[in-house]
Amino acid sequence: MGHFDIPSLRKLAGPRTTIVMAKNTSDLLRHGRYGRVRELRWDETVRCGPLSYRSFEVNHWGARYGSNTWRGYNGYVVEAEGHRVLFAGDAALTANFRALRRARRLDLAIMPIGAYNPRIHLHCSSEQAWRKGNDAGAERFLPAHHQTFPLGQEPATEPIERLYHAAGADSGRISACRTGEQVWIV
Repeated sequence: MGHFDIPSLRKLAGPRTTIVMAKNTSDLLRHGRYGRVRELRWDETVRCGPLSYRSFEVNHWGARYGSNTWRGYNGYVVEAEGHRVLFAGDAALTANFRALRRARRLDLAIMPIGAYNPRIHLHCSSEQAWRKGNDAGAERFLPAHHQTFPLGQEPATEPIERLYHAAGADSGRISACRTGEQVWIV
C-alpha cells in the first residue's frame, strides 16, 4: 500500500491540493479533504496549474485487497516548464516504457525496485527497473518502493544493492539510495 498510504495522504490534505489518480480509485479518499480529485484512464492527460499529467498503462493491477479488481492502475509522465518526470508507480516488466521515449529525454524516472519477492509478476526486480528507465530514455533514476513499507520478502537493502550492480558504470545516474535522502536535480 506504499503508493496510497493514508497517513501520508492526510499530510497532503488541503483546499489547494489536487490528487491525480487511476480510474475507479477516488472512492478510497475522503473527498472533502482535498481541493480536487482527478481520475485518469490510460492515455489521458490533465493539467493542474503548471503541471501536466499523462497516464499510461503499466503491468500491474488495481485491486487493494485482492477482490476489487475493477480498480485502475497507472504510470504517469509529469511535465512542467520543459522538464519531464516519469513516475512508474508499481509495475512489472513490460515493453510499454519504450513508447515513452521521445526526442527530448526524461529528466528523471521514479522507478519501483522492491516487493518483487514473491510478486515478480506484479513488481519488477531492480535489474528490470533499470532496464525500463533506460527504455523510457531517462537521464536520472530515483529508486522507490524499497526500505519503507515491508511489502516483499527480499532483505531490506537488497533492491538498492542490486540496482547499483545493474547500473554498473552508470551508477552516477542514480539520484538517491537512502530513505529520506534529499537530492537536487538540475
